[in-house]
Amino acid sequence: MDNAITVALAGNPNAGKTTLFNLLTGARQHVGNYPGITVEQKEGCCLHHGQGLRVVDLPGTYSLTAYSVEELVARDFLVNEKPDVVVDVIDASNLERNLYLGCQFLELGVPLVIALNMIDVAEKRGITIDAAALGKRLGVPVIPIVARTGRGVDQLLDAVLKVAAGESRPQPAFLRYGSDIDEALTDMMPFIRQCTELTAIYPERWIGVKLLENDTQIGQKAIATHPTASAKLNERCEAVVNHLQNTLGVYPEAVIADHRYGYIKSILHQGIVTRKFVADRLYASDKIDKIVTHRFLGPLIMAGILFALYTFTFSYSTLLVDWLASFFALLNHGVDTLLPDGPLKSMITSGVIDGVGGVLGFVPIIMFMFFGIAVLEDSGYLARVAFMMDRIFHFFGLHGSSVMPFIVSGGIAGGCAVPGVMATRTLRSPKERLATLLTVPFMNCGAKLPVLTLLIGTFFSDHQARYMFLATLAAWLVALCAAKFLRMTVLRGASTPFVMELPPYRFPTLRGLAIHTWERTWQYMKKAGTVILGISILLWALMTYPSLPDERVAHFEQQRQLAHTTLAPGTSENQSEKEALDKALQKIKATEAMEGLRNSFGGRIGIACEVVSRYAGIDWRTNIALIGGFAAKEVIISTLGTAYSLGDVSSEDATSLSERLAKDPGWNPVVALAVLVFIMFYAPCFVTVVCIAKEAGSWKWAAFSIVFNTVFAYSMAVAVYQIGTWLY
Repeated sequence: MDNAITVALAGNPNAGKTTLFNLLTGARQHVGNYPGITVEQKEGCCLHHGQGLRVVDLPGTYSLTAYSVEELVARDFLVNEKPDVVVDVIDASNLERNLYLGCQFLELGVPLVIALNMIDVAEKRGITIDAAALGKRLGVPVIPIVARTGRGVDQLLDAVLKVAAGESRPQPAFLRYGSDIDEALTDMMPFIRQCTELTAIYPERWIGVKLLENDTQIGQKAIATHPTASAKLNERCEAVVNHLQNTLGVYPEAVIADHRYGYIKSILHQGIVTRKFVADRLYASDKIDKIVTHRFLGPLIMAGILFALYTFTFSYSTLLVDWLASFFALLNHGVDTLLPDGPLKSMITSGVIDGVGGVLGFVPIIMFMFFGIAVLEDSGYLARVAFMMDRIFHFFGLHGSSVMPFIVSGGIAGGCAVPGVMATRTLRSPKERLATLLTVPFMNCGAKLPVLTLLIGTFFSDHQARYMFLATLAAWLVALCAAKFLRMTVLRGASTPFVMELPPYRFPTLRGLAIHTWERTWQYMKKAGTVILGISILLWALMTYPSLPDERVAHFEQQRQLAHTTLAPGTSENQSEKEALDKALQKIKATEAMEGLRNSFGGRIGIACEVVSRYAGIDWRTNIALIGGFAAKEVIISTLGTAYSLGDVSSEDATSLSERLAKDPGWNPVVALAVLVFIMFYAPCFVTVVCIAKEAGSWKWAAFSIVFNTVFAYSMAVAVYQIGTWLY
């Protein structure tokens, strides 16, 4: 689509922006990151009346002042990429609050179309909106839609094409902010015009407003463009701040926000909105919330929903997991039959099939888990979880907004610590932000989920959902206690207040659920086929080389010759003698493989670590897997698969890793529980560590995370193993 029109979808969180994006683009979308910033960028394409549209889903934001990374990303995209049309998706049932962002689009002077989404919800609440009159007052098209069902979307795209066909970008809107602010803006204009590089990008008056709002990015750009003019601008801004503080006791940001809302109210009170019901009517969402967010019933309901999620996941994914396990076992047997013994065969069977296959075998569980989480997310329930957890988080010294990074990192299992760490950018307090980003790796991310599933399914198969539920509770409890410890020691400070919006409950669409589930599952599968494949092969090499010394190879060959001499079947082809020979050869092969593994680089490292790890019941082969887990937690399963397949008794019996662990004398429920605890809480994966260093601004915090988490995890594992062994 060389002549495609670029359409940016913007709007407040929970306004239905992503629902509209999924409706427009469907499967024709891809996910990446914005240049230079690890924030998810969704982009897709669609056709309307033969015209191609490139649709970009911007991060949800409440304003365009760069207080958070989402606001910065959205603003930079609008300014630098200059999309042909910006579609501001507005929640029609919360019109006044949502139009606040629309006002800033008007001030920025972007080609704008307002999508009045969830008009059906507004109508059910007795709210009638005159969209045509609202569009006339604002000077931009306003189209009522229901993104969930597709109602009005064709008319929206018609308006997009008309705006895109305009010859020039609209002039920025001129809003009044009262005499104090307006006079200051007039005084600032000559100095702003001296910052020519800045005025080439942004409207002049808009720059002044942002400087008065204490927008750090604009201030830094002004200094870089014209230091002298910037100094004069700062003086004028400080004078306004001092004046407003002395006279009204407020900052310019509050005055500007008040006048924006005043502008919105003046429009809406001109017959734009009419209500059939009284304002204090309890709507369906409010009635549900009286129960779901109840002080005592809410947590119990939350625990029940969480337990139901795990029960659903494990009950309905078992059959698919068994099928995949059988497929990889069959594939392993086929390769074992076709290829001769040697490094290539060993790499394919032990490094690739047992390694990556062990990870991919859990795709059904991951898919069912992601589907359940998508239902909770799209229905609006996850926002209620954040609301209920706020009081608890304050007790542990964290901000209420820390709830979402914890959930994103795997608070309900299946997330990722990297976006969880990135999500802490919305926290204004540096100490709360540090405490949050250091503790989110304790959550059960999607990478840990297959490992937990393997150990729980192998040793606690009768109570899988119960143990997964307890593992989730343990992750939250440990993370919060660790945060409390940090806030009482190295990160002392008071907690800041928390305010958040509760979106109305909605029925998730099958299309939206399918897209969200597939996106996350595909990311997991892609990681298994790239990063994990590479690391699995590397670890296979570490567990294969160096080879056994020639004298040891000769020793095992001598044993095979001796077995053939003493146990070879006679001319009668005695079946029992053949079985005895096969069994003896398999035992020799297994012994040779185990000695080779111990002699390898990986084996030597694992054995060296066993001096310490044995107090937690962790043997040298598991140590190799845990070391690989520093690179990526998913590698733990692939490395265990490789380590235990290299020492398997029968190369023809390609048993699953779960069966191998269950049969191994070094494993039992107590060992499994100790290993499970260690894996849940030890050092974050390498990518998360790098992310922590970047977000914290120092590698010392990344190093602290590695050491603190590992020492804590080891202490917990030792306690579990020693106490469990005494009781078992």
